[in-house]
Amino acid sequence: MRILRPGKSETIPQPYPWATTRRAKVRSVSDLLSKGILKITGDVQCKRCEKRYQIEYNLQEKFTEVNTFITVNMDNMHDRAPQIWQSPILPNCRFCEQNNCVKPLLGKKRRINWLFLFLGQMLGCCKLAELKYFCKHTKSHRTGAKDRVLYLTYLGLLKQLDS
Repeated sequence: MRILRPGKSETIPQPYPWATTRRAKVRSVSDLLSKGILKITGDVQCKRCEKRYQIEYNLQEKFTEVNTFITVNMDNMHDRAPQIWQSPILPNCRFCEQNNCVKPLLGKKRRINWLFLFLGQMLGCCKLAELKYFCKHTKSHRTGAKDRVLYLTYLGLLKQLDS
């Protein structure tokens, strides 16, 4: 049992329908599909025109894409996130049409939309402290360089989604 600081709790209000009331925990893909949750949305902002809007991902398609990427490249990763995860290619802005400029809005650590970031392969937009927060609450090793902690975050989310 982990000892939390005063005023902190293991449970939080459920931030998204695909999240749980536990910090840094998401529901499995099979659970989400059985509940009719087929689309995952997240808030983003253009770095150029600063417009804010939502992006929507098809859960099944994007999960298959990320899962396949991990399966195919696992042996070459050597417990480190590949460059494409460390410096993710960002979506293009739907307003100003600028390429590679729409970043996810993260907010407080307990409200981070982990599933949206995973599906969009944008976890690399998180700061090291945010990735360590995920690893802390999923009981993963959380020391080391950002590429190692980022790798553990991707694998941790894959495990949660695949269970």
